[in-house]
Amino acid sequence: MSDIAVASGLGSDLRASCRLIVYVLFTLALMPLQLLLLLLRLPGRYKLPLWYHNATCFLNGIKIVTRGQQSTRQPTLYVSNHVSYLDISVLGSLIDGHFVAKSEVGNWPFFGWLAKLSGTVFIQRRRHKSSESRDNMAKRLGNGRDLILFPEGTSSDGIRVLPFKSALFSVAQASENDSPLLVQPISITYTRLDGMPMGRLWRPFYAWYGDMELPGHLWHALAMGVLTVEVEFLEPVEASSFANRKDMASHCHKAVSGGVSDALRGRRLQIASNPNRW
Repeated sequence: MSDIAVASGLGSDLRASCRLIVYVLFTLALMPLQLLLLLLRLPGRYKLPLWYHNATCFLNGIKIVTRGQQSTRQPTLYVSNHVSYLDISVLGSLIDGHFVAKSEVGNWPFFGWLAKLSGTVFIQRRRHKSSESRDNMAKRLGNGRDLILFPEGTSSDGIRVLPFKSALFSVAQASENDSPLLVQPISITYTRLDGMPMGRLWRPFYAWYGDMELPGHLWHALAMGVLTVEVEFLEPVEASSFANRKDMASHCHKAVSGGVSDALRGRRLQIASNPNRW
């Protein structure tokens, strides 16, 4: 573990060990149940992942604070910046929908299985596969299921929002049953550690980017204290109100960047009354 984290008293190998063991055992116990729900096509196959993500946030010391109003219309395409693998549990605890991820994620051990069990839509990066990926996303939206998209295409340091890839917005141009798709930008910002504002020194313990190795980074994140993550549901827009997907991507990027900037500047937070909160 980082000497800085240990010296500060914020990092603990014992805490990391306990959190990791409980998380793995808890997850392994629920995986067969989710598989059974999927095979029998029972309604609980959508609710269990929502409950699971709420529980894992609680177990791993993640406190979620929200601003704004979440869309109540289905389907909605949620568009968010991407800071870390922890984003999955954070947004998964708030949104009853499916994540969109690159196809490589499906081949990851353990986490790839979790992604498949939760109904993640995997997209291909190769150009000749782009229409197939768009059709897969459109099918979920056509079934009334919300989607969660990270249009940066990768994770960042959590301080800035990388440019959005407009190609990933192609699904938003498709309409189902003549009903225009609603797109809601979301900003996700890691703001506090044990109640204190998180500076640049601590941010790399949570933001996963560049060539950081997942096992070591995960261990450090679990060893730290209570993390506060701020999620802001920004003003939703109709996909049909944009001339093209580049304009839509630009609008969403500006909105999300503004949300992250506001959170980093310490705007007043409001804790959401979320009936699904653990």
